[in-house]
Amino acid sequence: MMARTPSLYDESDALVIDAEEVEQASEDDLWFLPGPMDDEPDYLPPGPRAEPRETEVLDDWRKAEGGQAARLARVAGRIGALDDRLKRGPEGWRHRLALMDAADLSWHTGDRISQDRLALWISLRLSGVQDGTAALARVGWAVRRLTGGPGPEQDLAAFLDRRDPGNLSDESEPFMDRASGWLDLMGQAADLHPITRAAMGFHLWRLAGLGQHGDQMEAAVVAARIAASEGRGAVFAPLAMGGAEGLRAGGSPSDRLARWLDGMEKACLTAMRHLDDIEAWSARAEAEMITLSGKTPPALRAVLTEWQLVSAPMAEALTGASRAAVQRNLAWMQERGLIREVTGQGRFRMWKATN
Repeated sequence: MMARTPSLYDESDALVIDAEEVEQASEDDLWFLPGPMDDEPDYLPPGPRAEPRETEVLDDWRKAEGGQAARLARVAGRIGALDDRLKRGPEGWRHRLALMDAADLSWHTGDRISQDRLALWISLRLSGVQDGTAALARVGWAVRRLTGGPGPEQDLAAFLDRRDPGNLSDESEPFMDRASGWLDLMGQAADLHPITRAAMGFHLWRLAGLGQHGDQMEAAVVAARIAASEGRGAVFAPLAMGGAEGLRAGGSPSDRLARWLDGMEKACLTAMRHLDDIEAWSARAEAEMITLSGKTPPALRAVLTEWQLVSAPMAEALTGASRAAVQRNLAWMQERGLIREVTGQGRFRMWKATN
């Protein structure tokens, strides 16, 4: 009897192969399912990313400050020179610069209030037909905060005039709860230079949920006060006098800080040139008014040096002179080309120095 030749596989092997073929066929039928992660095509958009941690945000701004160290030192020197100039100058110079910077900031935020219209609103509450009262009030708030008072980090709610209503609903978040994250982050950045902290605080303002109508104005005023927090003469660091490029968002912290420093340096130079012009005007006015007698001419000249626009009632109150003496000297100065009238109306007239 012949021995049976062993086969390459027995019946159990055949069953295994049949099962594998059925499984492969079933997987081929599921063509609509996505493939493994490694096989995902590279043309699909990325999924949602987690928000960067606070430590990462601070590290990015610390690296940005290190990369801009030379420019930061130069801008800090500009602010220091302006601080010393204001410390030695008349008190009204701060008001002049605050009016200028707040008006320029209003063009960046969309309110578009000129310096003359802003001064009329602050001094006499006069507004033109084309002026919105809400816009004037916002820019007027900026002038008040840029000229003095406690800083924003001492009491942010009071600085911004933010008060939660008494009937705040349970779904609404109180202002200080929303502001706590921004304040905590600013506190952790105490090792940064005030100019860098100001830039970081400005760009994180809206991300912290602090924005509302005119939020860019609020953020800019807060940043301007923080940047000059170490000064004694300059209450704020000018931001928009040389243009608002430094306030533009976009790019890495290093790019934002570079634009911030460039804009702040231009604004400081513009402020210094303005103070040079008003000093030169004061010297010219003194030389031309030397022939006038009495206390009213030098007192009126000092008022026009410190204030950008002056009305007759305002000059009367500041100089202590009579209305007739004030109006007589204003007319004399206008005839000599030292001042010009800016309202173009018979009542509530205002004058400014002619540089």
